[in-house]
Amino acid sequence: MELTEMDIAMADVKPYLFLLAYTFGGFLLSQLIIWLLHLLFRQFMKENAELLRGLRAPFAAIVTITTFYITAGNYEIFQADYWGQLFRISFILLATWMLISFVIIARKLLLLQYNLDGEENLRARKVYTQIRVFERIIIVVVLIVSVALVLMTFETIRSIGTSMLASAGIAGIIVGVAAQKLLANLLAGFQIAVTQPIRLDDVVIMEGEWGWIEEITLTYVVVKIWDQRRLVIPSSQVIEKPFQNWTRHSSDLLGTVYLYADYKMPVQPFREELDRLMKETELWDGRVANVQVTNLTRQTMEVRLLVSARNSPILWDLRVWLREKMIHFMQEHYPEYLPKSRVVLQEQEGGAPSPGREWPGRDKDKES
Repeated sequence: MELTEMDIAMADVKPYLFLLAYTFGGFLLSQLIIWLLHLLFRQFMKENAELLRGLRAPFAAIVTITTFYITAGNYEIFQADYWGQLFRISFILLATWMLISFVIIARKLLLLQYNLDGEENLRARKVYTQIRVFERIIIVVVLIVSVALVLMTFETIRSIGTSMLASAGIAGIIVGVAAQKLLANLLAGFQIAVTQPIRLDDVVIMEGEWGWIEEITLTYVVVKIWDQRRLVIPSSQVIEKPFQNWTRHSSDLLGTVYLYADYKMPVQPFREELDRLMKETELWDGRVANVQVTNLTRQTMEVRLLVSARNSPILWDLRVWLREKMIHFMQEHYPEYLPKSRVVLQEQEGGAPSPGREWPGRDKDKES
């Protein structure tokens, strides 16, 4: 029985059709595994099982290319060395992709039980800071190892690397000197993650600017300033220079409002008015509210109102509101005791008043 050209052509193409079929089968197998894992996760994690979708693409790519590589080994056309190297490089890159995806998903799962939006979020900010910094460290390490493994697949580069080991000491010194600042920032970033002098969303004053810690990386820290600017500070500078952290142990704070009044102004009305105002506002947290005379000048006395609030933004609003209310209180009830300057008029020769001598028949002190 003679074979037709069609039969010969089909005989040549048939092995490659099997190759495509095996490859497509590997892809379907990967999707089935992901689907089964998704069902399993839904039993324990419910709606959070959707995070597993991040692994679907890299896992499917790894299973597909592995199936193709195993099947293609039976074909002479894929026996060449460059095909094997191409498969190895692809597998390394896809494995890197999958590991990074897994790290990101693990970070999201770990942070699910912590909420940064709440007012008492000290523990959450601490965990967020540590996990985000360590996530970046792991990703950087994975990328470095991946690049090294890819380069090691090239025989030429491997032999060159072996010959350069003799001069590695000198090269290490040169690189160390050149990357001195970078290494210092990396070590400082790691120290911030471990010791945590700052955390995400901490209220700080750095470089004379008041703001919130918005981002912490291995090499720099971003401070979101109150007027929407961003202050980028190297990690080493955060460790080496002093700064103020208003939420190091808790978010509640004390704030002051200063008033200046004449010496004749009684202090007790300030205390009564402060108590009344604090009962009217929700900005006050109920902890501290007192009035004290903290300083005296030649013309006025300084009255300090000390109040407390749950966090710095609320404290700012409370201080502004209280300052306006107390000024209105003095203007309405004690306008004669607002700060004044005194002039003493004394008699000149001829009966005209002049400064420096007493003027009979009139009060010695005249207020203006």
